[in-house]
Amino acid sequence: MAADSSSTSEDQPRSELLARVLVGAPALAVASVLVWLGGLPFAIALALLGSACLYELFELYVGARMALPAALLALAGLLAAAQFGGYQQVLLATVAAIPLTFIVTLFISKGGTFGIALTLLGIVWIGLALAHAVLLRRLPHGEGIVFDVLAGTFVGDSVAYLGGRALGRHRLASSISPNKTVEGLIFGVVGALAAVLVASRFEPWLPAGDALLLGAGIALAAPLGDLFESYIKRDAGTKDTGQLFGAHGGALDRLDAILFTAVTSYYIWHAILVAR
Repeated sequence: MAADSSSTSEDQPRSELLARVLVGAPALAVASVLVWLGGLPFAIALALLGSACLYELFELYVGARMALPAALLALAGLLAAAQFGGYQQVLLATVAAIPLTFIVTLFISKGGTFGIALTLLGIVWIGLALAHAVLLRRLPHGEGIVFDVLAGTFVGDSVAYLGGRALGRHRLASSISPNKTVEGLIFGVVGALAAVLVASRFEPWLPAGDALLLGAGIALAAPLGDLFESYIKRDAGTKDTGQLFGAHGGALDRLDAILFTAVTSYYIWHAILVAR
């Protein structure tokens, strides 16, 4: 019996890793095509993903009566502002989301202050982050940088998972996410840096120094985004935000790190371009 239990214990990480690959590989392939296309197809895809994320947040706190229609309208406005305008238009759409949320709350959702706060959290956390992804794609060499962000984020996450499983001993934030370890964080940071550096070798316009700076931003922002979502799930008393990706969780579970790395990478790459 002991031997069978040990065998099951050893097989569990392998099965979880296989699940990550089976879900992550097709998703990454679809994402790559959309990034390559850019423009309206990219923005529409982000609108669909963002809507799924907002709905999952709504379901986590269904009793709060979030103003979901306002959040969806604000998401569409933010992505349209990013695609057809620029940073100033995105800022304007963000500001406009506040009275919009109040009006919808007053006449439709009647969720009160807590509902307004959660709605604005979703708009800023999800909508503003995805708008930055569109802004990043529109910058010079934006296609390649978005690919680098995806590579650094997902490779870092996978290496953190493997390193934490194999050598993790010291809990990183046990009250938020008991399975995350300091060792896993270190592995993830190294993995993200390595992924962006390797990717830059195929991008002659991205020197190693700039790649390191971009990789460092991704490596630090990704685990913070992961912990942020874990904190919200812990507060809501749930393990996963949804089942969009089956046993792999919901849209927020898959995009939590990207919601931080996209914003970070936009400002880093914009600063690099300005400095040039």
